[in-house]
Amino acid sequence: MTRTPTARDPERATLDKAAGENFPVAPFFLPRAWRLDLMAVYGFARLVDDIGDGDLAPGGADARLLGVSPGEAEDRLVLLDAFEADLRRVFDGTPRHPLLRRLQPTVRRRSLTPEPFLGLIAANRQDQLVARYETYDDLLAYCELSANPVGRLVLAVTGTSTPERIRRSDAVCTALQIVEHLQDVKEDLGRDRIYLPAADMKRFHVQESDLAAPTAGASVRALVAYEAERARGLLNEGAPLVGSVHGRLKLLLAGFVAGGRAAVHAIAAAEYDVLLGPPKPGKTRLLREVGVTLRGEG
Repeated sequence: MTRTPTARDPERATLDKAAGENFPVAPFFLPRAWRLDLMAVYGFARLVDDIGDGDLAPGGADARLLGVSPGEAEDRLVLLDAFEADLRRVFDGTPRHPLLRRLQPTVRRRSLTPEPFLGLIAANRQDQLVARYETYDDLLAYCELSANPVGRLVLAVTGTSTPERIRRSDAVCTALQIVEHLQDVKEDLGRDRIYLPAADMKRFHVQESDLAAPTAGASVRALVAYEAERARGLLNEGAPLVGSVHGRLKLLLAGFVAGGRAAVHAIAAAEYDVLLGPPKPGKTRLLREVGVTLRGEG
């Protein structure tokens, strides 16, 4: 029987979201110890995103666990500050939130540092203060906080970090973030956020009002195609990461790269009209891209 998350069960409510992610969080073929640690990292990343997006489980349980008063439970910046304080207890005390208590053994076992976790918090804090990005470089700086720490944590958990692998991982993670932004243009606009660089919008003669249309016009499609090609280039830059590792980790990383490539293909197949709804790749295309990535043909 499926367990329904409740306001009294914020940990399960957060972890249950793993099944809906674009890319596998901790697939069955990984060693159990890796899966446990990756799920602990996922719990942290999912919860901080839920705080930043205002998507916490109803009832205010997470706020209470973090020591935030009911009067401030809707203030995302206050919640993020409390979450950061609890994160620091992971490294030098006993955290309050069950997801951070779950993370603590992983941090100790894998000798993880605070920096990638703090980066993810900083990205969500930035989301409360910055709703538009002027240039592509500005967007890349945001991805450095919002996406790249996840790949670095995967490498750290699996004990495979090297400077070159981190560089390749950063390219893949940034690409995946850009692809997600392209898929979610309409949803992000509903949150009053636009992750398409303003300079590129100007270049393609796209106004913000164009992004609120039921379907994408020619200018919006051209802009989305341009950004999708940038993501494709980053995926190609990062793809050699897959060939640098072995065994089950190689399959996991191939899945990340292939997932990004399949999503770019889905966007192209939709003729770059992302306003109709998020273009999602089918399983057949995903498996094909996994094979291509594993063979190093992409």
